[in-house]
Amino acid sequence: MKKYIYLFAIFSSCFFYACKKEAQLTVLKTVGFGSSLTASKNAVVLSRLNDTTSVVTFSWPAVVYPIKAAVTYTLQVDLPSDTLGAAAWSNATSVAVGNDVLSKSYKGNDLNTLALALGLKSGIAGNLVFRVKAYQDQNAYTKAVTVNVTPYIAMSVYPLLYIPGEYQGWLPATAPVMAALQPKLYEGYINVPAGGTYHFKFTSAPDWNHINYGSGANGLLTTDGLAGDLIGPGPGYIQLSANLNNNTWTATKTTWSILGDASPGGWDTDTQLAYDAANQVWTVTADMVSTGSFKFRANNAWAIDFGIDAKGNLAYADSPVYGYNAAVNNITVPVSGNYTITLDLHNPANYNYKLKKN
Repeated sequence: MKKYIYLFAIFSSCFFYACKKEAQLTVLKTVGFGSSLTASKNAVVLSRLNDTTSVVTFSWPAVVYPIKAAVTYTLQVDLPSDTLGAAAWSNATSVAVGNDVLSKSYKGNDLNTLALALGLKSGIAGNLVFRVKAYQDQNAYTKAVTVNVTPYIAMSVYPLLYIPGEYQGWLPATAPVMAALQPKLYEGYINVPAGGTYHFKFTSAPDWNHINYGSGANGLLTTDGLAGDLIGPGPGYIQLSANLNNNTWTATKTTWSILGDASPGGWDTDTQLAYDAANQVWTVTADMVSTGSFKFRANNAWAIDFGIDAKGNLAYADSPVYGYNAAVNNITVPVSGNYTITLDLHNPANYNYKLKKN
């Protein structure tokens, strides 16, 4: 009997030792990323024009764990202020990347949605901080990288119209566009230099292989591929419109100003803006007062003018295309002082303005 008890004790001891030895082998050592997370760009300006294209790509090295098994990677995104302190990264948005995947690309629309959800403001550049988490049975993190992102709120959900013409070499792929706030009712702006014939057309795609709009009978638009060109009013900053419900179109030369009791001329005299062709914006530096308000208007008249909507976004108050909008408010400056004021109309899906106190 003692023999059996002795053998059982030896067997139990060996079994216990083997288990303990195996447990030591499976405990993972501390792991980490061998190099840093990288971003293909450090600044991204978003608009409808890059909604469907890749705007930034994040890449990182693999983390090598002691056991050969799949490693799960997650991209974390947060505001800079939320990545500091005891609760750092606790409010981060986590984006599952996948097992053994070492990069993540963002299309414009996806990054725009993310930026707005995290609290960045439309038309205003703000920083987002990114890092990657690796996990097998313990976490490892990259150092963070910061990307400056300017999101937008789309003014239009309808397809764009492109405006190729002699002024830009008849290239639809690089042509300015018109957008629609209402079905088949388009408008936008182009800057046309002096010289040439001022001919152009509208196309439904950034090529000549889809619907092309030229000049038809009685000056109306036609989709006849052999139709003649549309002709603008000459050089300058031109507002174009196209009503595809009745095939009418317009081309109006514009200059821009501010008017209101916040501006130097009050409500009587327009303060003119100058066009900056390199940056595609209108700008003026002026002394402004916080006790008043102002609007942007074209041609020193109340036919085409901008205020702001309830969310603070630039919006038409008067438009020959969309009519009058009583809900649009005047614009104010936060404190009195000298400001550089910028009006940006080059992207009809994201008209915006900026006030920079000097």
